[in-house]
Amino acid sequence: MSQSHHFLHELVGSMSQGADGNPTVAMVEAAFRHHGLYWRYINMEVSPADLGAAVKGARAMGFRGFNCSLPHKVSVIAHLDGLGQSAAVMGAVNCVVRREGRLIGENTDGKGFLKSLETVIDPQGKSVVLFGAGGAARAIAVELGLAGVRHITIVNRSGERGAELVNLLREQLQLDAQLVVWDGSYPIPEGTDVVINGTSIGLYDPEARLEINLETLRPGMVAADVVFNPVRTRFLIEAASRGCRPLDGLGMLVNQGIVGIQYWTGIDPHAAVMRQALESAMGV
Repeated sequence: MSQSHHFLHELVGSMSQGADGNPTVAMVEAAFRHHGLYWRYINMEVSPADLGAAVKGARAMGFRGFNCSLPHKVSVIAHLDGLGQSAAVMGAVNCVVRREGRLIGENTDGKGFLKSLETVIDPQGKSVVLFGAGGAARAIAVELGLAGVRHITIVNRSGERGAELVNLLREQLQLDAQLVVWDGSYPIPEGTDVVINGTSIGLYDPEARLEINLETLRPGMVAADVVFNPVRTRFLIEAASRGCRPLDGLGMLVNQGIVGIQYWTGIDPHAAVMRQALESAMGV
């Protein structure tokens, strides 16, 4: 097996429960082809009971790393050698990187969003409203905190889950964070720079509405959505009609892939090639 890499070249993978036609495969492999890398990105179905064995297998076969999705983002940590900064803060991993023989857990969920956001606004010193307190919202909030936002308001239907995220931001990052329990149409406060839908509202449902007071959206605000299908959600369309700068979820997905490829290969992949491959795989 010591010479197997000459045949397989370099491997990275995606460990998920349930084989679902993963459009990320097309996006990542398009980047490999574009940059002349003889690498493969392989989607693998891994049950929770087999996760430890799968990580050992990836380690033994010399994988350069892998992504992992729910329900493995927390449980994979026990099988790794260390964590990156944001992954340690949020206690969740979606990207594993081999560094000097050690498997290190990172989280690119928030990094992908931040990289996308930075194309339209510098988050440092800004005031943010973030809807949701689940996995994506948690990752985004942590990365925004590390990037130096001035204030963040977490708007969530579950007060308990929202409070858990706010406490993490205050205690781990000393961030000025507050919780609003989401009940009815939420008015965006004066002075808000960025409004983010960090929930799944609108996913595969172009008519789904984010319960906010549209009249409180103001020209120049950035309105961002983590939902990537449809690309133009109702929230983004309504926000754009009020003069906001819309930021779609595909940018976050592409930039997650970019960060992962940077970790695994050390190169800066071509974003347009990746987005085109992703859109083609999704049929958008």
